[in-house]
Amino acid sequence: MPNIKSVIKDVKKSQERHERNIAVKSKIKTMVKKARVASEDQAKQAISTAVSVIDKAAEKGIIHKNAAARRKSRMMKATNKAAE
Repeated sequence: MPNIKSVIKDVKKSQERHERNIAVKSKIKTMVKKARVASEDQAKQAISTAVSVIDKAAEKGIIHKNAAARRKSRMMKATNKAAE
């Protein structure tokens, strides 16, 4: 455990950010999973919600913008394939 006051604050802030990032990543996974298993009539709403969550995470820097684009692309590709 650090002794310097500023380092103690840094460790605390880092831990808070880590927990927030974990929560957002978990939410992304949940929304993508819901979009994949949604029925055809609910798929549009589920996809829209998942895309929104992914975009917000990329905007905040929790995931890289290319990773966000890749996740959205794969999700769309899977749902379009299932709709055929």
